[in-house]
Amino acid sequence: MKRLARLNERIAGWNKLTQSLNDTLELAAMEDEDFRADLETETEAIEKEVDRREFNAMLSGEFDRGDAIFAIHAGAGGTDSQDWAEMLQRMYLRWMEQHGYETEIIDFTPGEEAGIKSVTVSVSGRYAYGYLRSEKGVHRLVRLSPFDSNNRRHTSFAMVEVLPEVDDDFDIDIDLNDIKIDTFKSGGAGGQNVQKNDTAVRITHLPTGIVASCQNERSQSQNREMAMKVLKARLLEIKEREHAEKLADLRGEYTKAEWGSQIRSYVLHPYQMVKDHRTDHETGNTTAVLDGDLDGFIEAYLRQNVGEKSK
Repeated sequence: MKRLARLNERIAGWNKLTQSLNDTLELAAMEDEDFRADLETETEAIEKEVDRREFNAMLSGEFDRGDAIFAIHAGAGGTDSQDWAEMLQRMYLRWMEQHGYETEIIDFTPGEEAGIKSVTVSVSGRYAYGYLRSEKGVHRLVRLSPFDSNNRRHTSFAMVEVLPEVDDDFDIDIDLNDIKIDTFKSGGAGGQNVQKNDTAVRITHLPTGIVASCQNERSQSQNREMAMKVLKARLLEIKEREHAEKLADLRGEYTKAEWGSQIRSYVLHPYQMVKDHRTDHETGNTTAVLDGDLDGFIEAYLRQNVGEKSK
């Protein structure tokens, strides 16, 4: 029923655009100067709608229209990297809020002195995964460290993980003998207890070593359900990666599956610049980017990605 509703919505949108185009062509055929202003208004509206649909056509992947599981993990760099991970959390939560997405923090590990070690967020809304998949990879920060008494320049790294939220009916089979389930007390930011009982759940997939946890919900069963969703999403990513590697072997290509080099650099000293190394899109307005202004980077990546696929 959900899929049917989405398809009906798509068809209705195209039918409405077709009708608007036909009406505008009829108006133009009248060649009446009295309708010129109306004609220009209608033409401009159609152009904007076509541009929007052209951009959305770039989000045609199997999971692009659905929800996402978004995670940030602090990398090498100690306290500086944990602080950088928290800066990224703020940046992405602002972007999500500005675009009307519903967010829920389902797992959170605070840093030892400052920042965060990791955070996992459930993101709900149309095209959540389609847009956010452009952000997957290593993000690098260069700045004068606020944690260095000598005020020296430090480089910090954090990994952004983006997964599609998998429906229960999707073909990802998990053998119960292959998983280990642990429960523990939920803890929030700053170390405060969310629950006194063991409601938080950690699931370990023994064959792969993948760990998924959730501590946000009030009941153990809810946390277990969400942790299973995260586990399924991570197993799906492995399945998709293996498929991509097989295709690469057939083409005579080889892509190493690892952290790799950073996808984007955020330089706050000795100059101000954010640059995406995949698309070369860059801006000197670092404050705006860290406040959630990411649309330029996301669009540049999607346009390049579509171009590479067409080649």
